[in-house]
Amino acid sequence: MAPKVIELGPSHFCFDQTDDDVQYVAKHLPWYGPKYSPHDVPSFYDISGITEDPKAFQTVIDLFVERYRAAGAAGPTHIAGFDARGFIFGPPIALALKIPFVMIRKAGKLPGVLISSGKYETEYSTDETVMRLGSVKAGDRVVLVDDLIATGGTALAGFDLVDGLGATVYEFASMIALPFLDGIGKIHAYKDGRFKDVSCFTMVDDTSIGSDMGRDPEEGTPRVVAVGDVAKYAAAADRKL
Repeated sequence: MAPKVIELGPSHFCFDQTDDDVQYVAKHLPWYGPKYSPHDVPSFYDISGITEDPKAFQTVIDLFVERYRAAGAAGPTHIAGFDARGFIFGPPIALALKIPFVMIRKAGKLPGVLISSGKYETEYSTDETVMRLGSVKAGDRVVLVDDLIATGGTALAGFDLVDGLGATVYEFASMIALPFLDGIGKIHAYKDGRFKDVSCFTMVDDTSIGSDMGRDPEEGTPRVVAVGDVAKYAAAADRKL
């Protein structure tokens, strides 16, 4: 049975965070501080905690699939994933629903004739994303999938691309939400509310993951371990999820 869906705000939905499946997913999302992260952020979530545990990975996919399958013929026609972690979750969702998976890639990665989002700001950098011209079209209903929503910059680039190709964003979906950055609010306020009625769905709130999921290793452990030193730092490999 799928977890209860709660409305957090206008067109923003999430699962009941006390549900056993949601808690299982949350407790497979370790995070690291700035010293052991690719970016200078307080908590960088490591989705390998999901992908390296088949039960957790299958649970995430099944929960998304059940949500969209329940919509029947009125549900999505395409799943679009953001480069790069949206490529992990989007394809198995699309395959289970037997609908196409479309790539939203960073500039310089796709061949062919493309449509560009233009430059935009994220919490980490200035980026640009592209889609293949013709990958979606008028009448298509597209779910945008990513692992996390923070400031909403990447998500909005996807909204602009799908909209520019004439298709409709059916829903934005992410596994993790950082509510304090108000990415969902920024989506709904964008361009004088152009996308205010588009549903945004998040599976796990960062507060459900909690401070106890921090996994920084003991002081003195290097960020990158040389191949010849693996045995010396073996203790850092045990995250105890």
